[in-house]
Amino acid sequence: MSRKTHFVNYPHNHTGIIRRSLIALLLSLGLVACEQPQPSQPEPASDTQEAGADLVFQNGRLYTVDATRTWAQAVAITDGRIVYVGSDVQAQDYIGNSTQVVNLDGRMMLPALQDSHIHPISSGVEALACSLNDLPGIPEYRSTILNCARTNPDLPWILGGGWSMSVFGPGAMPSRFILDELVPDRPVYLTSQDGHTGWANTVALNIAGITRDTPDPIDGRIDRDPQTGEPIGSLQEGAMKLMRAHIPETSQEESLAGLRYSQDMLHSYGITAMQDASVNADSLEIYKILQDRNELNMRVVGSIWWERDRGMDQLQEMLALRETYTSGLIDAGTVKVMQDGVMENYTAAMLEPYLIPDGSSGIPMIAPQLLKQIVTELDRNNFQVHFHAIGDAAIRQSLDAIEQARTENGASGNRHHISHLQLIDPADIPRFNSLEVVANFQPLWAYPDKYITELTTPFIGEERARWMYPIKSVQDTGATIAFGSDWSVSSANPYWQIETAVLRKDPTIDSKEAADAPALYPQERIDLASAIAAFTINAAFVNRLEDQTGSIEVGKYADLVVLDQNLFEIAPETISETNALLTLFAGKPVHGEFSDL
Repeated sequence: MSRKTHFVNYPHNHTGIIRRSLIALLLSLGLVACEQPQPSQPEPASDTQEAGADLVFQNGRLYTVDATRTWAQAVAITDGRIVYVGSDVQAQDYIGNSTQVVNLDGRMMLPALQDSHIHPISSGVEALACSLNDLPGIPEYRSTILNCARTNPDLPWILGGGWSMSVFGPGAMPSRFILDELVPDRPVYLTSQDGHTGWANTVALNIAGITRDTPDPIDGRIDRDPQTGEPIGSLQEGAMKLMRAHIPETSQEESLAGLRYSQDMLHSYGITAMQDASVNADSLEIYKILQDRNELNMRVVGSIWWERDRGMDQLQEMLALRETYTSGLIDAGTVKVMQDGVMENYTAAMLEPYLIPDGSSGIPMIAPQLLKQIVTELDRNNFQVHFHAIGDAAIRQSLDAIEQARTENGASGNRHHISHLQLIDPADIPRFNSLEVVANFQPLWAYPDKYITELTTPFIGEERARWMYPIKSVQDTGATIAFGSDWSVSSANPYWQIETAVLRKDPTIDSKEAADAPALYPQERIDLASAIAAFTINAAFVNRLEDQTGSIEVGKYADLVVLDQNLFEIAPETISETNALLTLFAGKPVHGEFSDL
Protein backbone atom coordinates (compact mmCIF):
# COMPACT_ATOMS: atom_id res chain seq x y z
CA MET A 1 0.00 0.00 0.00
CA SER A 2 1.30 3.42 -0.94
CA ARG A 3 1.57 5.85 1.93
CA LYS A 4 1.32 8.79 -0.48
CA THR A 5 -1.39 11.15 0.69
CA HIS A 6 -4.14 11.79 -1.81
CA PHE A 7 -7.21 13.91 -1.38
CA VAL A 8 -10.58 13.59 -3.03
CA ASN A 9 -11.90 16.75 -4.59
CA TYR A 10 -15.64 17.22 -4.69
CA PRO A 11 -17.47 20.03 -6.56
CA HIS A 12 -19.74 22.02 -4.29
CA ASN A 13 -20.35 25.47 -5.79
CA HIS A 14 -19.41 27.84 -8.61
CA THR A 15 -15.78 27.70 -7.55
CA GLY A 16 -15.90 23.97 -8.15
CA ILE A 17 -17.42 24.50 -11.61
CA ILE A 18 -14.63 26.91 -12.54
CA ARG A 19 -12.06 24.47 -11.19
CA ARG A 20 -13.48 21.61 -13.25
CA SER A 21 -13.50 23.76 -16.37
CA LEU A 22 -9.87 24.68 -15.81
CA ILE A 23 -8.94 21.02 -15.28
CA ALA A 24 -10.79 20.06 -18.48
CA LEU A 25 -8.81 22.70 -20.41
CA LEU A 26 -5.50 21.49 -18.97
CA LEU A 27 -6.41 17.91 -19.80
CA SER A 28 -7.17 18.85 -23.39
CA LEU A 29 -3.77 20.52 -23.65
CA GLY A 30 -2.07 17.47 -22.13
CA LEU A 31 -0.68 19.54 -19.26
CA VAL A 32 -2.04 17.36 -16.45
CA ALA A 33 -2.49 13.60 -16.10
CA CYS A 34 -5.94 12.08 -15.95
CA GLU A 35 -6.77 10.54 -12.57
CA GLN A 36 -9.35 7.87 -11.85
CA PRO A 37 -12.70 9.42 -10.97
CA GLN A 38 -13.53 9.47 -7.28
CA PRO A 39 -16.95 8.90 -5.75
CA SER A 40 -18.99 12.05 -5.51
CA GLN A 41 -20.16 13.64 -2.29
CA PRO A 42 -23.56 15.19 -1.74
CA GLU A 43 -23.91 18.87 -2.51
CA PRO A 44 -24.18 20.87 0.70
CA ALA A 45 -27.66 22.33 1.04
CA SER A 46 -27.95 26.10 0.99
CA ASP A 47 -28.62 26.21 4.73
CA THR A 48 -25.48 24.15 5.30
CA GLN A 49 -23.46 26.65 3.29
CA GLU A 50 -24.77 29.44 5.46
CA ALA A 51 -24.77 27.77 8.89
CA GLY A 52 -22.12 25.21 8.06
CA ALA A 53 -21.53 21.79 9.53
CA ASP A 54 -21.66 21.32 13.27
CA LEU A 55 -17.99 20.39 13.49
CA VAL A 56 -15.01 20.42 11.14
CA PHE A 57 -11.59 18.90 11.82
CA GLN A 58 -8.79 20.30 9.68
CA ASN A 59 -5.07 19.95 9.21
CA GLY A 60 -5.02 16.29 10.15
CA ARG A 61 -3.71 12.99 8.89
CA LEU A 62 -6.92 11.01 8.49
CA TYR A 63 -6.49 7.34 7.65
CA THR A 64 -10.03 6.63 6.50
CA VAL A 65 -9.86 2.80 6.18
CA ASP A 66 -12.22 3.06 3.22
CA ALA A 67 -12.02 0.54 0.39
CA THR A 68 -8.96 2.19 -1.15
CA ARG A 69 -7.39 3.16 2.19
CA THR A 70 -7.59 6.87 1.37
CA TRP A 71 -5.78 9.51 3.39
CA ALA A 72 -7.42 12.89 3.93
CA GLN A 73 -6.89 16.16 5.78
CA ALA A 74 -10.36 17.14 6.96
CA VAL A 75 -13.73 15.79 8.01
CA ALA A 76 -17.03 17.63 8.52
CA ILE A 77 -19.77 16.39 10.86
CA THR A 78 -23.45 17.31 11.16
CA ASP A 79 -25.98 15.68 13.50
CA GLY A 80 -23.45 13.08 14.51
CA ARG A 81 -22.73 11.89 10.97
CA ILE A 82 -19.94 12.54 8.53
CA VAL A 83 -20.92 14.87 5.69
CA TYR A 84 -17.51 15.46 4.09
CA VAL A 85 -14.07 13.84 3.92
CA GLY A 86 -11.25 15.33 1.91
CA SER A 87 -8.90 18.30 1.72
CA ASP A 88 -8.67 21.36 3.94
CA VAL A 89 -9.46 23.55 0.95
CA GLN A 90 -12.77 21.86 0.16
CA ALA A 91 -13.65 21.68 3.87
CA GLN A 92 -14.02 25.45 3.80
CA ASP A 93 -17.36 24.93 2.05
CA TYR A 94 -18.65 23.34 5.27
CA ILE A 95 -17.55 26.06 7.65
CA GLY A 96 -20.32 28.45 8.54
CA ASN A 97 -21.19 30.89 11.27
CA SER A 98 -21.97 28.20 13.85
CA THR A 99 -19.36 25.61 12.89
CA GLN A 100 -16.86 24.52 15.52
CA VAL A 101 -13.48 24.19 13.80
CA VAL A 102 -10.78 22.01 15.37
CA ASN A 103 -7.17 22.10 14.23
CA LEU A 104 -5.68 18.62 14.43
CA ASP A 105 -2.20 20.09 14.02
CA GLY A 106 -1.08 17.16 11.89
CA ARG A 107 -2.29 14.48 14.28
CA MET A 108 -3.56 11.12 13.12
CA MET A 109 -7.29 10.39 13.12
CA LEU A 110 -8.78 6.92 12.70
CA PRO A 111 -12.29 5.57 12.71
CA ALA A 112 -13.02 4.64 16.31
CA LEU A 113 -11.89 1.11 17.06
CA GLN A 114 -14.10 -1.89 17.84
CA ASP A 115 -13.49 -4.90 20.07
CA SER A 116 -14.88 -8.12 18.60
CA HIS A 117 -14.68 -10.22 21.79
CA ILE A 118 -14.79 -8.76 25.29
CA HIS A 119 -16.49 -9.23 28.67
CA PRO A 120 -17.23 -5.68 29.81
CA ILE A 121 -19.75 -6.22 32.60
CA SER A 122 -18.12 -9.09 34.47
CA SER A 123 -14.63 -7.67 33.93
CA GLY A 124 -15.73 -4.28 35.19
CA VAL A 125 -17.26 -5.88 38.27
CA GLU A 126 -14.04 -7.84 38.83
CA ALA A 127 -11.93 -4.70 38.50
CA LEU A 128 -14.02 -3.05 41.21
CA ALA A 129 -13.83 -6.12 43.49
CA CYS A 130 -10.75 -8.03 44.69
CA SER A 131 -8.69 -7.71 41.53
CA LEU A 132 -5.44 -9.61 41.06
CA ASN A 133 -4.96 -8.47 37.47
CA ASP A 134 -1.46 -7.37 36.49
CA LEU A 135 0.09 -8.55 39.76
CA PRO A 136 3.35 -10.46 39.23
CA GLY A 137 3.09 -13.38 41.63
CA ILE A 138 1.91 -15.12 44.78
CA PRO A 139 3.36 -12.61 47.29
CA GLU A 140 1.39 -9.81 45.65
CA TYR A 141 -1.71 -12.01 45.47
CA ARG A 142 -1.41 -12.71 49.19
CA SER A 143 -1.12 -9.06 50.20
CA THR A 144 -3.99 -8.01 47.93
CA ILE A 145 -6.35 -10.76 49.11
CA LEU A 146 -5.55 -10.01 52.75
CA ASN A 147 -6.19 -6.31 52.17
CA CYS A 148 -9.52 -7.10 50.45
CA ALA A 149 -10.62 -9.12 53.48
CA ARG A 150 -9.48 -6.53 56.04
CA THR A 151 -11.05 -3.56 54.27
CA ASN A 152 -14.36 -5.38 53.72
CA PRO A 153 -15.08 -7.05 57.08
CA ASP A 154 -18.82 -7.24 56.46
CA LEU A 155 -18.72 -8.93 53.07
CA PRO A 156 -20.02 -12.51 53.37
CA TRP A 157 -17.78 -13.66 50.47
CA ILE A 158 -14.44 -12.39 49.19
CA LEU A 159 -14.88 -12.46 45.41
CA GLY A 160 -12.81 -11.28 42.45
CA GLY A 161 -10.09 -12.72 40.28
CA GLY A 162 -7.50 -11.99 37.66
CA TRP A 163 -4.74 -14.34 38.83
CA SER A 164 -2.39 -15.68 36.19
CA MET A 165 -2.33 -19.41 35.52
CA SER A 166 1.38 -19.21 34.74
CA VAL A 167 2.13 -18.21 38.34
CA PHE A 168 1.07 -21.67 39.52
CA GLY A 169 2.90 -23.70 36.87
CA PRO A 170 1.73 -26.52 34.58
CA GLY A 171 -1.91 -27.38 35.06
CA ALA A 172 -2.62 -24.08 36.86
CA MET A 173 -3.68 -25.61 40.19
CA PRO A 174 -3.50 -23.11 43.08
CA SER A 175 -3.93 -24.42 46.61
CA ARG A 176 -6.80 -23.69 48.98
CA PHE A 177 -4.32 -23.59 51.85
CA ILE A 178 -2.93 -20.25 50.66
CA LEU A 179 -6.41 -18.75 50.92
CA ASP A 180 -7.14 -20.55 54.21
CA GLU A 181 -4.15 -18.87 55.81
CA LEU A 182 -5.30 -15.43 54.68
CA VAL A 183 -9.07 -15.76 55.18
CA PRO A 184 -9.89 -18.78 57.38
CA ASP A 185 -13.39 -17.75 58.47
CA ARG A 186 -15.14 -16.62 55.26
CA PRO A 187 -15.54 -18.15 51.81
CA VAL A 188 -13.11 -16.92 49.15
CA TYR A 189 -13.53 -17.58 45.44
CA LEU A 190 -11.31 -16.01 42.79
CA THR A 191 -11.38 -16.77 39.07
CA SER A 192 -8.29 -16.93 36.89
CA GLN A 193 -7.44 -14.16 34.47
CA ASP A 194 -8.79 -16.19 31.56
CA GLY A 195 -11.96 -17.19 33.42
CA HIS A 196 -11.42 -20.93 32.95
CA THR A 197 -10.35 -21.83 36.49
CA GLY A 198 -11.71 -21.03 39.94
CA TRP A 199 -9.66 -20.86 43.16
CA ALA A 200 -11.54 -21.56 46.40
CA ASN A 201 -10.64 -21.80 50.06
CA THR A 202 -11.81 -24.63 52.31
CA VAL A 203 -14.82 -22.71 53.63
CA ALA A 204 -16.07 -22.12 50.08
CA LEU A 205 -15.53 -25.76 49.09
CA ASN A 206 -17.49 -26.89 52.14
CA ILE A 207 -20.37 -24.52 51.35
CA ALA A 208 -20.52 -25.93 47.82
CA GLY A 209 -20.35 -29.51 49.12
CA ILE A 210 -17.27 -30.31 47.04
CA THR A 211 -15.46 -33.27 48.59
CA ARG A 212 -13.25 -36.15 47.53
CA ASP A 213 -16.43 -38.03 46.59
CA THR A 214 -17.82 -35.34 44.30
CA PRO A 215 -17.62 -36.59 40.70
CA ASP A 216 -16.10 -34.44 37.97
CA PRO A 217 -18.73 -32.86 35.73
CA ILE A 218 -18.65 -33.95 32.10
CA ASP A 219 -17.31 -30.55 31.00
CA GLY A 220 -14.80 -29.89 33.77
CA ARG A 221 -12.46 -31.18 36.45
CA ILE A 222 -12.02 -30.90 40.22
CA ASP A 223 -8.29 -30.87 40.85
CA ARG A 224 -7.37 -33.31 43.62
CA ASP A 225 -4.44 -34.22 45.82
CA PRO A 226 -2.86 -37.31 44.16
CA GLN A 227 -2.33 -39.03 47.52
CA THR A 228 -5.58 -38.28 49.37
CA GLY A 229 -8.01 -37.47 46.55
CA GLU A 230 -9.13 -34.35 48.45
CA PRO A 231 -9.95 -31.21 46.41
CA ILE A 232 -6.91 -28.96 46.38
CA GLY A 233 -8.88 -25.75 45.72
CA SER A 234 -8.78 -25.31 41.93
CA LEU A 235 -11.84 -25.99 39.78
CA GLN A 236 -11.41 -26.31 36.03
CA GLU A 237 -14.03 -25.29 33.44
CA GLY A 238 -17.46 -26.82 34.13
CA ALA A 239 -16.48 -27.64 37.71
CA MET A 240 -16.76 -23.93 38.45
CA LYS A 241 -20.54 -24.25 38.15
CA LEU A 242 -20.51 -26.30 41.36
CA MET A 243 -19.30 -23.18 43.16
CA ARG A 244 -21.28 -20.55 41.26
CA ALA A 245 -24.57 -21.99 42.50
CA HIS A 246 -23.65 -20.86 46.02
CA ILE A 247 -22.08 -17.47 45.33
CA PRO A 248 -24.20 -14.36 46.02
CA GLU A 249 -25.51 -12.93 42.76
CA THR A 250 -24.01 -9.70 41.50
CA SER A 251 -26.47 -6.90 42.14
CA GLN A 252 -27.87 -4.77 39.36
CA GLU A 253 -26.08 -1.71 40.71
CA GLU A 254 -22.77 -3.59 40.85
CA SER A 255 -23.25 -4.65 37.23
CA LEU A 256 -24.10 -1.10 36.16
CA ALA A 257 -20.99 0.17 37.93
CA GLY A 258 -18.91 -2.48 36.21
CA LEU A 259 -20.27 -1.55 32.78
CA ARG A 260 -19.67 2.15 33.38
CA TYR A 261 -16.08 1.36 34.40
CA SER A 262 -15.52 -0.66 31.22
CA GLN A 263 -17.16 1.89 28.94
CA ASP A 264 -14.94 4.67 30.29
CA MET A 265 -11.84 2.49 29.90
CA LEU A 266 -12.71 1.53 26.32
CA HIS A 267 -13.40 5.14 25.40
CA SER A 268 -9.95 6.04 26.74
CA TYR A 269 -8.49 3.68 24.13
CA GLY A 270 -10.64 5.03 21.28
CA ILE A 271 -13.10 2.12 21.26
CA THR A 272 -16.80 2.85 20.69
CA ALA A 273 -18.24 -0.52 19.64
CA MET A 274 -17.87 -4.03 20.97
CA GLN A 275 -19.20 -7.56 20.96
CA ASP A 276 -19.91 -8.77 24.48
CA ALA A 277 -18.86 -12.40 24.30
CA SER A 278 -21.36 -13.72 26.84
CA VAL A 279 -24.73 -12.20 27.72
CA ASN A 280 -28.00 -13.41 29.19
CA ALA A 281 -31.28 -11.72 30.04
CA ASP A 282 -29.78 -10.04 33.11
CA SER A 283 -26.79 -8.52 31.31
CA LEU A 284 -28.90 -7.43 28.35
CA GLU A 285 -31.12 -5.66 30.85
CA ILE A 286 -28.04 -3.85 32.21
CA TYR A 287 -27.29 -2.50 28.74
CA LYS A 288 -30.92 -1.49 28.28
CA ILE A 289 -30.98 0.36 31.61
CA LEU A 290 -27.86 2.31 30.67
CA GLN A 291 -29.33 3.05 27.25
CA ASP A 292 -32.67 4.17 28.74
CA ARG A 293 -30.73 6.53 31.00
CA ASN A 294 -28.87 7.95 27.98
CA GLU A 295 -25.59 6.76 29.51
CA LEU A 296 -24.73 4.12 26.91
CA ASN A 297 -22.18 5.60 24.51
CA MET A 298 -21.16 2.34 22.88
CA ARG A 299 -22.55 0.23 20.05
CA VAL A 300 -23.06 -3.21 21.55
CA VAL A 301 -23.55 -6.66 20.08
CA GLY A 302 -24.58 -9.17 22.73
CA SER A 303 -23.60 -12.82 22.26
CA ILE A 304 -26.30 -14.79 24.08
CA TRP A 305 -24.75 -17.68 25.98
CA TRP A 306 -25.74 -21.17 24.78
CA GLU A 307 -26.39 -23.31 27.86
CA ARG A 308 -24.75 -26.57 26.89
CA ASP A 309 -26.57 -28.57 29.60
CA ARG A 310 -29.90 -27.62 28.03
CA GLY A 311 -31.53 -28.56 24.74
CA MET A 312 -32.97 -26.81 21.72
CA ASP A 313 -35.83 -25.47 23.80
CA GLN A 314 -33.67 -22.49 24.73
CA LEU A 315 -33.82 -21.27 21.13
CA GLN A 316 -37.28 -19.84 21.74
CA GLU A 317 -35.90 -17.87 24.70
CA MET A 318 -33.10 -16.53 22.53
CA LEU A 319 -35.55 -15.43 19.86
CA ALA A 320 -37.50 -13.59 22.55
CA LEU A 321 -34.33 -11.94 23.89
CA ARG A 322 -33.37 -10.81 20.39
CA GLU A 323 -36.82 -9.31 19.87
CA THR A 324 -36.90 -7.63 23.28
CA TYR A 325 -33.44 -6.13 23.44
CA THR A 326 -32.40 -5.35 19.85
CA SER A 327 -33.02 -1.63 19.80
CA GLY A 328 -31.04 1.56 19.47
CA LEU A 329 -27.40 0.82 20.27
CA ILE A 330 -28.03 -2.80 21.28
CA ASP A 331 -28.01 -5.78 18.90
CA ALA A 332 -28.91 -9.13 20.51
CA GLY A 333 -28.65 -11.16 17.33
CA THR A 334 -25.66 -13.36 18.19
CA VAL A 335 -25.33 -16.64 20.11
CA LYS A 336 -22.14 -17.70 21.89
CA VAL A 337 -21.15 -21.36 21.74
CA MET A 338 -18.20 -22.50 23.85
CA GLN A 339 -16.72 -25.60 22.27
CA ASP A 340 -13.67 -26.27 24.46
CA GLY A 341 -11.50 -24.96 27.29
CA VAL A 342 -7.88 -23.77 27.26
CA MET A 343 -4.54 -25.45 26.68
CA GLU A 344 -3.01 -24.39 29.98
CA ASN A 345 -5.26 -26.77 31.93
CA TYR A 346 -5.46 -29.36 29.12
CA THR A 347 -9.15 -28.78 28.42
CA ALA A 348 -8.80 -27.31 24.90
CA ALA A 349 -10.01 -30.01 22.49
CA MET A 350 -7.12 -31.40 20.44
CA LEU A 351 -6.83 -33.67 17.42
CA GLU A 352 -3.87 -35.42 19.07
CA PRO A 353 -3.34 -35.99 22.82
CA TYR A 354 -1.44 -33.65 25.09
CA LEU A 355 2.04 -34.80 26.07
CA ILE A 356 0.94 -35.57 29.63
CA PRO A 357 0.72 -38.88 31.53
CA ASP A 358 -3.03 -39.42 31.16
CA GLY A 359 -2.93 -38.81 27.39
CA SER A 360 -5.93 -36.50 27.47
CA SER A 361 -7.08 -34.79 24.27
CA GLY A 362 -9.10 -32.14 26.10
CA ILE A 363 -12.83 -31.63 26.47
CA PRO A 364 -15.19 -30.96 23.56
CA MET A 365 -17.96 -29.12 25.39
CA ILE A 366 -20.65 -30.14 22.88
CA ALA A 367 -20.68 -33.44 20.98
CA PRO A 368 -19.77 -32.68 17.34
CA GLN A 369 -22.99 -34.08 15.87
CA LEU A 370 -25.10 -32.13 18.33
CA LEU A 371 -23.05 -29.03 17.57
CA LYS A 372 -23.97 -29.37 13.90
CA GLN A 373 -27.66 -29.51 14.78
CA ILE A 374 -27.42 -26.49 17.08
CA VAL A 375 -25.52 -24.32 14.61
CA THR A 376 -27.76 -25.30 11.71
CA GLU A 377 -30.85 -24.32 13.68
CA LEU A 378 -29.34 -21.04 14.89
CA ASP A 379 -28.28 -20.21 11.34
CA ARG A 380 -31.76 -21.05 10.05
CA ASN A 381 -33.12 -18.49 12.50
CA ASN A 382 -30.61 -15.87 11.28
CA PHE A 383 -28.47 -15.78 14.39
CA GLN A 384 -24.78 -15.10 14.07
CA VAL A 385 -22.84 -17.84 15.91
CA HIS A 386 -19.83 -16.74 17.91
CA PHE A 387 -17.64 -19.72 18.82
CA HIS A 388 -15.04 -20.13 21.52
CA ALA A 389 -12.57 -22.62 20.02
CA ILE A 390 -8.91 -22.86 21.05
CA GLY A 391 -7.74 -26.37 20.21
CA ASP A 392 -7.46 -27.69 16.66
CA ALA A 393 -10.22 -30.27 17.25
CA ALA A 394 -12.66 -27.65 18.57
CA ILE A 395 -11.87 -25.39 15.61
CA ARG A 396 -12.49 -28.22 13.15
CA GLN A 397 -15.73 -29.14 14.91
CA SER A 398 -16.88 -25.52 14.69
CA LEU A 399 -16.03 -25.31 10.99
CA ASP A 400 -17.77 -28.62 10.36
CA ALA A 401 -20.90 -27.28 12.08
CA ILE A 402 -20.89 -24.15 9.92
CA GLU A 403 -20.38 -26.26 6.81
CA GLN A 404 -23.38 -28.38 7.78
CA ALA A 405 -25.47 -25.23 8.29
CA ARG A 406 -24.50 -23.97 4.82
CA THR A 407 -25.35 -27.33 3.28
CA GLU A 408 -28.84 -27.30 4.78
CA ASN A 409 -29.63 -23.57 4.76
CA GLY A 410 -27.49 -22.18 1.96
CA ALA A 411 -25.11 -19.26 2.40
CA SER A 412 -26.97 -17.16 4.97
CA GLY A 413 -24.54 -14.27 5.32
CA ASN A 414 -24.83 -14.49 9.11
CA ARG A 415 -21.14 -13.71 9.63
CA HIS A 416 -20.33 -16.60 11.94
CA HIS A 417 -16.98 -16.16 13.64
CA ILE A 418 -14.60 -18.27 15.69
CA SER A 419 -12.68 -16.62 18.51
CA HIS A 420 -9.27 -17.40 20.00
CA LEU A 421 -7.97 -19.87 17.36
CA GLN A 422 -4.84 -20.75 19.28
CA LEU A 423 -3.99 -23.86 17.28
CA ILE A 424 -5.39 -24.41 13.78
CA ASP A 425 -4.61 -27.55 11.83
CA PRO A 426 -3.12 -26.41 8.47
CA ALA A 427 -5.77 -28.41 6.60
CA ASP A 428 -8.48 -26.22 8.12
CA ILE A 429 -6.94 -22.83 7.37
CA PRO A 430 -8.44 -22.49 3.84
CA ARG A 431 -11.90 -23.29 5.20
CA PHE A 432 -12.27 -19.87 6.84
CA ASN A 433 -12.43 -18.25 3.42
CA SER A 434 -14.40 -20.96 1.65
CA LEU A 435 -17.03 -21.06 4.42
CA GLU A 436 -17.03 -17.25 4.89
CA VAL A 437 -16.09 -17.61 8.56
CA VAL A 438 -14.46 -14.61 10.24
CA ALA A 439 -11.26 -15.47 12.12
CA ASN A 440 -11.55 -13.55 15.39
CA PHE A 441 -8.05 -13.52 16.89
CA GLN A 442 -6.90 -12.08 20.19
CA PRO A 443 -3.53 -10.83 18.92
CA LEU A 444 -2.08 -9.95 22.31
CA TRP A 445 -1.68 -13.67 22.95
CA ALA A 446 0.60 -14.15 19.94
CA TYR A 447 3.98 -13.67 21.59
CA PRO A 448 6.18 -16.07 23.58
CA ASP A 449 5.13 -15.41 27.19
CA LYS A 450 5.09 -18.04 29.94
CA TYR A 451 1.67 -19.24 28.86
CA ILE A 452 3.27 -20.26 25.57
CA THR A 453 6.76 -21.31 26.62
CA GLU A 454 5.99 -23.04 29.92
CA LEU A 455 2.31 -24.03 29.91
CA THR A 456 1.64 -24.87 26.27
CA THR A 457 4.53 -25.73 23.94
CA PRO A 458 6.05 -28.42 26.23
CA PHE A 459 2.69 -30.20 26.28
CA ILE A 460 1.88 -30.14 22.56
CA GLY A 461 5.36 -30.22 20.99
CA GLU A 462 7.16 -27.83 18.66
CA GLU A 463 5.71 -29.30 15.46
CA ARG A 464 2.14 -28.52 16.46
CA ALA A 465 3.09 -25.27 18.22
CA ARG A 466 4.19 -23.81 14.87
CA TRP A 467 0.50 -23.31 14.06
CA MET A 468 -0.35 -21.24 17.09
CA TYR A 469 -2.22 -18.05 16.17
CA PRO A 470 -1.53 -18.32 12.41
CA ILE A 471 -2.96 -14.89 11.62
CA LYS A 472 -1.02 -14.31 8.39
CA SER A 473 -1.73 -17.78 7.04
CA VAL A 474 -5.47 -17.33 7.53
CA GLN A 475 -5.40 -13.82 6.08
CA ASP A 476 -3.51 -15.02 3.01
CA THR A 477 -6.43 -17.28 2.08
CA GLY A 478 -8.62 -14.20 1.65
CA ALA A 479 -10.52 -14.74 4.90
CA THR A 480 -11.65 -11.80 7.01
CA ILE A 481 -9.54 -11.19 10.12
CA ALA A 482 -11.03 -9.37 13.10
CA PHE A 483 -9.49 -8.62 16.49
CA GLY A 484 -10.74 -8.56 20.05
CA SER A 485 -9.13 -8.39 23.46
CA ASP A 486 -11.10 -10.90 25.58
CA TRP A 487 -10.65 -8.42 28.44
CA SER A 488 -10.18 -9.09 31.31
CA VAL A 489 -8.31 -12.17 30.14
CA SER A 490 -5.81 -9.74 28.67
CA SER A 491 -5.52 -5.99 28.29
CA ALA A 492 -8.13 -4.16 26.24
CA ASN A 493 -5.43 -1.76 24.99
CA PRO A 494 -5.69 -2.06 21.18
CA TYR A 495 -2.28 -0.51 20.57
CA TRP A 496 -0.59 -3.29 22.52
CA GLN A 497 -2.55 -5.74 20.39
CA ILE A 498 -1.71 -4.04 17.10
CA GLU A 499 1.99 -4.00 17.94
CA THR A 500 1.89 -7.69 18.83
CA ALA A 501 0.14 -8.57 15.58
CA VAL A 502 2.82 -6.68 13.64
CA LEU A 503 5.88 -7.95 15.57
CA ARG A 504 4.74 -11.12 17.42
CA LYS A 505 6.73 -9.84 20.41
CA ASP A 506 5.93 -8.77 23.95
CA PRO A 507 4.57 -5.22 23.64
CA THR A 508 5.31 -4.38 27.26
CA ILE A 509 9.10 -4.52 26.97
CA ASP A 510 11.10 -1.36 26.43
CA SER A 511 11.14 -0.43 22.75
CA LYS A 512 14.94 -0.24 22.82
CA GLU A 513 15.11 -3.91 23.81
CA ALA A 514 12.50 -5.09 21.32
CA ALA A 515 15.00 -5.79 18.53
CA ASP A 516 16.58 -8.61 20.53
CA ALA A 517 13.34 -9.94 22.00
CA PRO A 518 12.06 -13.32 20.79
CA ALA A 519 9.15 -13.45 18.36
CA LEU A 520 6.48 -16.13 18.15
CA TYR A 521 6.68 -17.64 14.66
CA PRO A 522 7.44 -14.35 12.89
CA GLN A 523 6.20 -15.72 9.57
CA GLU A 524 2.71 -15.09 10.97
CA ARG A 525 3.23 -11.33 11.32
CA ILE A 526 0.81 -9.06 9.48
CA ASP A 527 1.32 -5.51 8.27
CA LEU A 528 0.09 -2.44 10.11
CA ALA A 529 -2.70 -1.65 7.67
CA SER A 530 -4.14 -5.15 8.14
CA ALA A 531 -3.96 -4.87 11.92
CA ILE A 532 -5.78 -1.52 11.87
CA ALA A 533 -8.45 -2.96 9.56
CA ALA A 534 -8.96 -5.86 11.96
CA PHE A 535 -9.86 -3.36 14.70
CA THR A 536 -11.96 -1.07 12.50
CA ILE A 537 -13.77 -2.02 9.28
CA ASN A 538 -13.38 -5.79 9.75
CA ALA A 539 -14.54 -5.64 13.35
CA ALA A 540 -17.45 -3.51 12.18
CA PHE A 541 -18.30 -6.24 9.67
CA VAL A 542 -18.40 -8.84 12.44
CA ASN A 543 -20.55 -6.51 14.51
CA ARG A 544 -22.94 -5.85 11.60
CA LEU A 545 -22.00 -2.18 11.72
CA GLU A 546 -19.91 -1.64 8.59
CA ASP A 547 -22.62 0.48 6.98
CA GLN A 548 -22.62 2.78 10.02
CA THR A 549 -19.07 2.81 11.39
CA GLY A 550 -15.62 1.31 10.92
CA SER A 551 -14.31 3.81 8.39
CA ILE A 552 -14.30 7.58 7.89
CA GLU A 553 -16.80 7.96 5.04
CA VAL A 554 -19.70 10.23 4.20
CA GLY A 555 -22.96 9.04 5.73
CA LYS A 556 -21.40 7.06 8.56
CA TYR A 557 -21.52 7.99 12.22
CA ALA A 558 -18.71 10.22 13.40
CA ASP A 559 -17.20 7.58 15.66
CA LEU A 560 -13.60 8.77 15.54
CA VAL A 561 -10.36 8.75 17.51
CA VAL A 562 -7.42 11.16 17.46
CA LEU A 563 -4.04 9.66 18.40
CA ASP A 564 -0.92 11.26 19.81
CA GLN A 565 1.28 9.70 17.13
CA ASN A 566 0.91 8.55 13.54
CA LEU A 567 1.15 4.75 13.57
CA PHE A 568 2.56 4.72 10.04
CA GLU A 569 5.39 7.13 10.88
CA ILE A 570 6.85 5.49 13.99
CA ALA A 571 8.91 2.40 14.70
CA PRO A 572 6.57 -0.57 15.19
CA GLU A 573 8.15 -1.17 18.60
CA THR A 574 6.55 2.08 19.80
CA ILE A 575 2.99 1.44 18.64
CA SER A 576 2.17 0.18 22.14
CA GLU A 577 3.03 3.63 23.53
CA THR A 578 0.16 5.25 21.60
CA ASN A 579 -2.50 7.19 23.46
CA ALA A 580 -5.95 8.28 22.38
CA LEU A 581 -6.25 12.05 22.87
CA LEU A 582 -9.88 12.37 21.81
CA THR A 583 -12.64 9.85 21.20
CA LEU A 584 -15.90 10.85 19.50
CA PHE A 585 -19.12 8.87 19.60
CA ALA A 586 -21.61 10.14 17.01
CA GLY A 587 -19.68 13.39 16.89
CA LYS A 588 -19.61 13.99 20.67
CA PRO A 589 -16.51 13.64 22.85
CA VAL A 590 -16.66 10.65 25.20
CA HIS A 591 -12.96 10.81 26.06
CA GLY A 592 -10.79 13.90 26.05
CA GLU A 593 -11.72 17.42 25.03
CA PHE A 594 -11.22 19.50 21.91
CA SER A 595 -8.98 21.72 23.98
CA ASP A 596 -6.65 18.75 24.57
CA LEU A 597 -5.54 18.87 20.94
